[in-house]
Amino acid sequence: MAEKFDVLLRNGTLVDPKNGIEAQRDIAISGGKVVMVAETIEGSAEREHDLTGKVVMPGIIDTHVHISRWVGGKEGHKMMAKAGVTTALDMAGPIEGVVELAGSHGAGLNIASINYVRPGHTVDTANPLEDELKDVLAKSQRAGAIGLKILGGHFPLTKDASARVMKVCADTGAYVAFHAGTLETPPPAPATMAEACELAEGRPLHMPHVNSYCRNEGVMGGEEVMDKLAEHPHIWSESYLAPFNGTSALCSNGVPESNATKRGVALGGFEPTQAGMEESILGGWTHIHAVVDGEIVLATGQEGYDFWKSVEMQTGCSFMVNPPEPRMHLVTKKKKDGSFFIDCLATDGGGIPRNDIVQRGLPLVRMTALTISEFVMKSSWTPAVMLGLRDKGHLAVGADADVTVLDMEKLEPVLAYSNGKRIMENGVVFPMPSRFITTSEGVAAVKAAGMEALVLEPGTWLPARG
Repeated sequence: MAEKFDVLLRNGTLVDPKNGIEAQRDIAISGGKVVMVAETIEGSAEREHDLTGKVVMPGIIDTHVHISRWVGGKEGHKMMAKAGVTTALDMAGPIEGVVELAGSHGAGLNIASINYVRPGHTVDTANPLEDELKDVLAKSQRAGAIGLKILGGHFPLTKDASARVMKVCADTGAYVAFHAGTLETPPPAPATMAEACELAEGRPLHMPHVNSYCRNEGVMGGEEVMDKLAEHPHIWSESYLAPFNGTSALCSNGVPESNATKRGVALGGFEPTQAGMEESILGGWTHIHAVVDGEIVLATGQEGYDFWKSVEMQTGCSFMVNPPEPRMHLVTKKKKDGSFFIDCLATDGGGIPRNDIVQRGLPLVRMTALTISEFVMKSSWTPAVMLGLRDKGHLAVGADADVTVLDMEKLEPVLAYSNGKRIMENGVVFPMPSRFITTSEGVAAVKAAGMEALVLEPGTWLPARG
């Protein structure tokens, strides 16, 4: 009797670098897992897809997104699913809002989050001591977070406090990321990232958006930051390909709250004040994150200004500040042993409208700057290793049935499954509950938000190497 499966993916070209496969394969899915991979699978399924001419890869894992009420918002879930993403790490929080929105506006993705360390919000001052940081970490984990984020580019701490955050996380096995920059060494510059590497003192660390540390220095600045990372194999890194950044558009007391926003406004030749920001929006320099048809788009001029005012400035904004040379160089540059200097291809997207791993990554494959296997390595397998997700990033039997299907002619994702459930097909997104990646401390908060918890043990992520 022929076997019956939940899903059958037929005739696609499977690209699975972890298992050394780049060939036509059928894939059978049942119970949220891959149950068979073969040249031809006999049997039937409740849903079958003929993927002739398409590339089938393990689901895209974006290690840097924003889907909180502070930055990103609920629209990010739909936007990521539409872009073929199946797993994502929110990189700032606040964690309570990330969990709430993932429970109420999910698109079936696997979501993890780390909570920000921000003076006046989660800590009292820019120089919090160890006991206060331990308390912040414990509260964040109970709310569902897997660790902490130092927001050096937006709300910097002192050098000593930045080092203490990394020590507290390392001591407990919590995840930690550092948007490089301190009160003593403000960004953007390669020096801020070099300082962050030294402050880590050999401890595990996620270094986000490496391209942002060399946007003013071009290819040579990229070489400098890559050489520095090569000296610190305990640090995992990602970069993105979009030409614009993303930050908060909120102003208080007549000035933007975020230092990154102040710098962005000033780069356009405007005063880094609320009045200057108003001028920069109307003048087309500052792009406001506006909601249109359930997704976030970049809006300038009167349209952007009106939306910004209508939400009382509680939205994001972007500036076209990322030159092309370091962006592409950082993604493609390899070491002598064939490994990449920058581990992952991410977006800093989510609700920031640049979920472009496929949109801007696949053209590099077409140009032979990356092979298709290298693209999958940087956008799925290596991110899975970085996050400690052993059953993701590959499609061997027993793996989670997270799948992204690519149209290599149109250079776009056309189908995505997460945990065996179809979340997107031909641009149509199917809303469903998220699955939240947390620690045992966060299970109650995740379940209270109506989601299944994927529990990881502290220390699972950012594994040692070298």
